[in-house]
Amino acid sequence: MEECISVFDMLKIGVGPSSSHTLGPWRAAERFLNELREENLLNKTTKVKIDLYGSLSLTGKGHATDYAVMLGLSGQDPEYIAVKDIDGIITTIKTTHQIKLANELIIPFDADTDIIFNKNFLPFHANGMTFTAFITNGTEYVSTFYSIGGGFVVKEERINAKKKLQIKCAFPYPIQNAEELLEYTIKENKAISEIVYANEISMRPEAEVNSELMRIWNTMLECMYIGCHSEGILPGGLNVRRRAFDMHQGLIGLANYTTPQEWLESIRKTEVKFRQILKWVSCFALAVNEVNAALGRVVTAPTNGSAGVIPAVLMYYLVIENHQADEKQIKQFLMVAGEIGSIFKKGSTISAAMGGCQAEIGVSSAMAAGALCEVMGGTPDQVLMAAEIAMEHHLGLTCDPIGGLVQIPCIERNTMGAIKAINAAELAMETDAKNAKVPLDKVIDTMWQTAKDMNSKYKETSEGGLAVAVNMADC
Repeated sequence: MEECISVFDMLKIGVGPSSSHTLGPWRAAERFLNELREENLLNKTTKVKIDLYGSLSLTGKGHATDYAVMLGLSGQDPEYIAVKDIDGIITTIKTTHQIKLANELIIPFDADTDIIFNKNFLPFHANGMTFTAFITNGTEYVSTFYSIGGGFVVKEERINAKKKLQIKCAFPYPIQNAEELLEYTIKENKAISEIVYANEISMRPEAEVNSELMRIWNTMLECMYIGCHSEGILPGGLNVRRRAFDMHQGLIGLANYTTPQEWLESIRKTEVKFRQILKWVSCFALAVNEVNAALGRVVTAPTNGSAGVIPAVLMYYLVIENHQADEKQIKQFLMVAGEIGSIFKKGSTISAAMGGCQAEIGVSSAMAAGALCEVMGGTPDQVLMAAEIAMEHHLGLTCDPIGGLVQIPCIERNTMGAIKAINAAELAMETDAKNAKVPLDKVIDTMWQTAKDMNSKYKETSEGGLAVAVNMADC
């Protein structure tokens, strides 16, 4: 089966704190509204009910899943909504006990009783949800969705259909695994980013591909900028203090800038000592995931919980490795990262509810490592080796967020994933690919087997590990 996954599927702009528990349910709510429109039922709806299952139920409160479905049903778009408006919209729904369905029809809605958290799991995926619309003629319209990680949403019938149908990808270079990708680079004598670019422009105009890649980067840059300039305590009850602000202040000193781009150039002009490199990378990653934890706008890369790794490593390249780098290298980096992420999605999972944190931080570290390797001059086989090294040293990483919040240990894990990505790229650059012992496809297979073997307590349920060892009330 060949699956066409674009870079823009892997790198999506949305709102935190979770791609699978926030962005996915938000998009599912939008799709539910579209189904009601198609069936000519939207204006005949008198009430809606949402049932959340499995991991969405167990950690849904901490991941703002309830907020996501309310915002989605309200007709808000996670890519463009003004983040400052979110609290007001939610407060209005809760206090008036009404929701403006699709921003068109006001109906009664009680968030405490109309969003139901069911701890049992649906059979197809750990992140299941069912939307029910009650219609004026006394009938019900019911639709079930699965949030499978990275903001991707599927329906049960599509999962069944994929077992029977061969899906033909329209890309000129359809890629199912790393081996196929490497074969294309050899046959065409192209870099990985060039193969990816050819695929992307086969589906949309070149100008759109280029502008969207830069929009993704500018969103990442703005997110880091906001995180480095925001003080205070993160919401959710853990009383986690933002650290990026203090770390950034200590690193940048007295500098003049007013925009994210000027900030970037200011850092490039800063004399960075050896010990400060780790601090800068950590600061960038912390900044993104503190914004994510505060329901800010981030880029899923490939998920919200791991959103800090790729921008932190790309910033490392821009401010430490290559001060002359420009849009060309930024787009190159993002395309390689996106392609590596898509290979992991096809061969394993990017959902922590299915594979633990190896599926999020592990994959993002592999994506960043491969991308960094290419822009630093690595060959295609070294790029894939870098991705393999990064994932190899994340195998078995569990997901056990305290209080179901994407904060502890999630925020710090992004700093570790970024540092490992840089290390993996450096190791690959210094290695003859002919001496590689573990192909990327083998580590992806191993990751999936590890995911299947992993105890469900450690798959984003907050029923094991740190989530149990640490009492949230004592934080």
